[in-house]
Amino acid sequence: MKKQLCFAAGSMAFSLGFIGIFLPLLPTTPFMILAAGCFAKSSPRFHQALLNNRYIGADLRRWESERTMLRATKKRATWVILITFTISIAILYDRHWLQLMLVGIAAVLLFFMWRIPEQKVKS
Repeated sequence: MKKQLCFAAGSMAFSLGFIGIFLPLLPTTPFMILAAGCFAKSSPRFHQALLNNRYIGADLRRWESERTMLRATKKRATWVILITFTISIAILYDRHWLQLMLVGIAAVLLFFMWRIPEQKVKS
């Protein structure tokens, strides 16, 4: 039963993370991290598929082993957040309370992302 629940949660997290690629209000990375964690307990095949994915695999492996992010990944994510939220704010023209809400969500998201430790440079 626990395995099936973990698989269902992992599938839901993956789906939300995938949708988050296109919708700025759904953060992709946390959902993919959650999906990897759930699949690690329920489906080694799906877990490995995520870890071997050419787009997110390296970041997920780094998160699992070190709980860190690369500075370049943070910068790239920051640009994506800024661009997508700016577009969303522009679309919601004349809805100031929604625009302010989006600014607040973006600020919180960026705050927490930049608090994640960065990978140490190996010498």
